Amino acid sequence: MTIASTPATTLPILDLSLLDQGEAAAQRFRDELTRVTHEIGFFYLTGTGVSAELEDRMLRVSRAFFALSEEHKLAIRNHKSPQFRGYTQLGGEQTYGKVDWREQIDICRDQDVVTDPNAPAYKRLVGPNLWPEALPELRETAEEWQAALGAVARKLLRNWAVALGAGPDYFDDHFGDPFTLLKIVRYPGTERRSQGVGAHNDAGVLTLLWVEPGAGGLQVQTLAGEWIDAPALPHSFIVNIGELLELCTQGYLRATPHRVISPLAPADRISVPFFYNPSLDAQFPVIDLPPELKAKARPRPRDPKNPFFELYGWNALKGRLRAHRDVAAIYHQDLLDQGIAAANLRMAPDQTSQPAEI
Repeated sequence: MTIASTPATTLPILDLSLLDQGEAAAQRFRDELTRVTHEIGFFYLTGTGVSAELEDRMLRVSRAFFALSEEHKLAIRNHKSPQFRGYTQLGGEQTYGKVDWREQIDICRDQDVVTDPNAPAYKRLVGPNLWPEALPELRETAEEWQAALGAVARKLLRNWAVALGAGPDYFDDHFGDPFTLLKIVRYPGTERRSQGVGAHNDAGVLTLLWVEPGAGGLQVQTLAGEWIDAPALPHSFIVNIGELLELCTQGYLRATPHRVISPLAPADRISVPFFYNPSLDAQFPVIDLPPELKAKARPRPRDPKNPFFELYGWNALKGRLRAHRDVAAIYHQDLLDQGIAAANLRMAPDQTSQPAEI
């Protein structure tokens, strides 16, 4: 498949396999990659090398997890994880204080807990995952998925770097040990248009989203403020950049607001976003863009209600504290009381446990 768009979507489609078809095709891919992420910030990606067998296995194991009894799912509830890992019940996550109507499992890298009392607060996010004993194949599939998507993300970043006038290793040199996040999400059907996930920008570098075939719900906001649908396409990922990549390109690349609308009952939907982010300690330097690109950069005014930090770890911690207030109150009340680095991480008032209407 070549770079194109289809009547099914208003987002462009890019074919990663062009990078393996000679320098002319690779340059065409890089030009289009840079253009669409400057203008839109979202695109479909095909030709990733992720097999249909792995996609089928991910869907199968995801459905198997959500079909487990409440007892088995709650055995790995995120209330048991200071690192915000494990299972989140319906209504257990929020966007800007409003309930997101979905259930999910959050998976990062399995690591030892940081015990140094002098470590920065964001190091509290480092630790082990919670895996369901009743479904051991989930771990194998999730780890294979993370490895495959990590390779795709690195390939994209190397080609962005070249297209932006830097060396291919520019992002690798500043990335450190990636702190990735994989979410396996189920959106249950509702009786009316409801908030599956509220409108937001991703705070990190890069997101690769896989949605089960035929499903819709994701909407992307245009520069004119309109919401356009981004339905799933076969054997493709929906890719968007985060605010950290926007920041380090001086606003040339665009982190775009997006949201998810719940499916109408009795339908439900499986969605698997993979967030590729740098080390918690990483601070991305600003790229010295070529003059023709720098002239088109558009730095975004910062939202005082949503402080943003150049050091990724503070953004990751801020996001976890805000999205999972119940877990934060159990393990990190001291951070909620004192704020993080004068960042004003105020929490929204309590909300109903029902989804917000759109």
